[in-house]
Amino acid sequence: MDAVTEVKARLNIEDVVSEYVQLKRAGRNFKGISPWTNEKTASFMVSPEKQIWHDFSSGKGGDVFSFVMEMEGLDFKGALEHLARKAGVDLDQYRTGSSSHKRFKDRAVEALNLGTRFYQKQLAVNKTALKYLIQERGFNKETLLTWQLGYAPRTSHALTDFLTKQGFDTDEMKRAGLSTARGGRPTDMFRGRIMIPLADSRGSIIGFTARLLVDVPDAPKYINTPQTIVYDKSRHVFGLHLAKESVRKNGFVVIAEGNLDVIMSHQAGVKNVVATAGTAMTESHLRELKRFTADIRICFDTDTAGLNATERAITIAQKVGVSLSIIGLGGVKDPDELIKTDPGLWQKAVTEPQYAVDWLVDRYASQLDLKSATGKKAFTDALLAIIRRLSDPVEQDHYLNILAKMTESGMQAIRAKFTSEKPEKIILRRTKPGPAQVSRDIVEQQRLQDHLLAMALMQPKIRNLLQDLKEEYFNEGPPRTIFSFLLKHPEFKGEPQVAKELQQIADYSKILVLQFEELYQDLDPQDLEEQALQLKHRLIERYVKTQKKQLVEKMRETASEAEIQKLIRKVDKLNALIR
Repeated sequence: MDAVTEVKARLNIEDVVSEYVQLKRAGRNFKGISPWTNEKTASFMVSPEKQIWHDFSSGKGGDVFSFVMEMEGLDFKGALEHLARKAGVDLDQYRTGSSSHKRFKDRAVEALNLGTRFYQKQLAVNKTALKYLIQERGFNKETLLTWQLGYAPRTSHALTDFLTKQGFDTDEMKRAGLSTARGGRPTDMFRGRIMIPLADSRGSIIGFTARLLVDVPDAPKYINTPQTIVYDKSRHVFGLHLAKESVRKNGFVVIAEGNLDVIMSHQAGVKNVVATAGTAMTESHLRELKRFTADIRICFDTDTAGLNATERAITIAQKVGVSLSIIGLGGVKDPDELIKTDPGLWQKAVTEPQYAVDWLVDRYASQLDLKSATGKKAFTDALLAIIRRLSDPVEQDHYLNILAKMTESGMQAIRAKFTSEKPEKIILRRTKPGPAQVSRDIVEQQRLQDHLLAMALMQPKIRNLLQDLKEEYFNEGPPRTIFSFLLKHPEFKGEPQVAKELQQIADYSKILVLQFEELYQDLDPQDLEEQALQLKHRLIERYVKTQKKQLVEKMRETASEAEIQKLIRKVDKLNALIR
């Protein structure tokens, strides 16, 4: 992974953009007022899923780097340094040893993948481990294969001996978190445990969670891969690579406490479920999930640790800007137990969460004596701290009224206490003046070509309209690349980034997809074709207008009658093109 990829992986584009532009959720995307035009209707879009932005009013768009370059007036190097500081990425490791750093990461991932296959083979021949997973946990064989579950033998050197034969040295195994040094010889990090591979959002194995198969006194039931060159517990979301499609489809994500809860939920058909490392949820976890949805539903165990973790998550959610709700389990301990009782109960539970603030009100009300002065004080102290962070004044007023009624206090007293301590305010950074305004003609030309290409890229039936167009009608660079690609591949279907020819212009392809999704995907085929035809005509008219303007300028600059006649013939051809 290079520095650019590392920075992008650590930052969510909507968080960076929101420091300059006030954004509001609009379905899967965010909307805001363009920072470059005087528009009154929001047409500035940010897609967390695609990690791109596009300003429909000015025609600008790109990734997080291009946005910072525009707003801060920086070149790419300056934008990289700016965003690296924000992401906590040390660029020195890439400047002085980027090739070795990448090699270390690649070798770690290779060792982890080999380790996964090794553990899978060990599981296949260990009857005790198989019995535990299939009979006690209730997993079927398809689930074991999908999640690549395995078993680490109780011996000290089974994996390290295997990896040594595969050409890995002691440092490489330790760097991957697979071994530890004891008595000078590398020893397996995991022994006598069920192995649950941890994958990043792309499905690449980056570590393991290991559960004891047979209880050992004073030994922890679960241990994780330590912090490594590829695994960061504070950022990793377990199961996201297998859950993200279901999250997009359902519009919400469920966070369970245990990895095995997640696996059981997927087996039961509820696949938009993930987990963090135990109850240690961080801001980074929620920001990663926010890329796919702002509807976060938590289902931690009902023990004290789970309840306290839920309360902490509410505070983090307010800061990140996601809607947090709590899933009730109806008296059972965890999702796994509820699924084994009745999978239908779990499917119903995830669709009937309780809004986090309401949950918190009920929790404190059950713990405190609201008839006593000390109970009322503790109740209002705890909840007002949360209410102050709510961004909507109507919502704040709603809960202030609830506090007043539940504590039998006057509304004036509650409001006085509420206003006595101000909440933290989010200060939007003042935008720096951007570059000089681009010509309206250029913006219009770009808008017309982009929208026509967006339709043609996403709807093969529109591509026949491109057949009589010429390459010069489109701007050099990505637009011409897309145009040429569609002429060569009129039957192409699928995600644009999959096509090898389009991988170098992935951001532009994503912008076209975003434009289509926002403007055209709900049109019926006939209306879509009519819109595309109008765009085509206007694109040609714009091209002719621009060319004629350039020819007139040339006529003014030349005194040669022959040259003038030549230019006039070109103008006639342009007029014929319009007709």
